[in-house]
Order: sequence, then C-alpha cells, then structure tokens
Amino acid sequence: MLSPVVTVSIFQKQPDPQAFSAGEVIFEEGQPGDNMYGILEGQIDILVNGKVVETIDTSDVFGVGVLVGVKNRTYTAIAKVDSKLGFLDERKFLFAVQETPMFALQVMRSYSERLSRLQHIV
Repeated sequence: MLSPVVTVSIFQKQPDPQAFSAGEVIFEEGQPGDNMYGILEGQIDILVNGKVVETIDTSDVFGVGVLVGVKNRTYTAIAKVDSKLGFLDERKFLFAVQETPMFALQVMRSYSERLSRLQHIV
C-alpha cells in the first residue's frame, strides 16, 4: 500500500498550492468541478445536506469523483482550520498515475472508502 506521505508528496510537487481560511468553502455539493485536492496542511470538513459527516486531515485526498466520471460534486468541502491544499486537474492526475501507478490505487481506495461511508449516512 502506498503511504500517505508518498500520496501527499505528489500534491506538494504541484505549483501554487491554495490557502483556505477556517470556514471557507472549497466547493459545494452539486457544483461541477475539475480538480481533486490533497491536504498539505490543515483539516477539511465534508458535509452532506449541510451536516458534517467526516473531517479529513493532512495527507488525505478528496474531490476525486469529478476526475473519474462523476458530473458534479457529491458533497461540500469546507476548511475546518486554516488549510493549504495542493490540487490536480485531469491532465496532472493522469500524469501522476502514469508516473506513480500506486498513486491511482491509493486514490481509488480513498474514494471508495469515502463513498461507502457517505452511502451509509445518507
């Protein structure tokens, strides 16, 4: 299994990480999107129907669905604390997968685990 350190290092290599202040919305449920995110520093709340269902930490990834065929965001992501995020668009995601195939497995595992948790909540 790929360690979270390797996963987050892919995001650390990306230029121009984005800073979000505590309480700032990263994206909202139902919005279209074209980036996935890796948490370089901080914590992110995941909300469904306005309720926090999960809090994720440094080295976690989120927002993957829009890169694998889901048309719109299935949850809202809000910075719980001041946070710094790296991001990948589809082109950079495919390059990362090509360069580090285990990265794809880690992302799929994270995505499927979150999807499973969210399905049990809703």
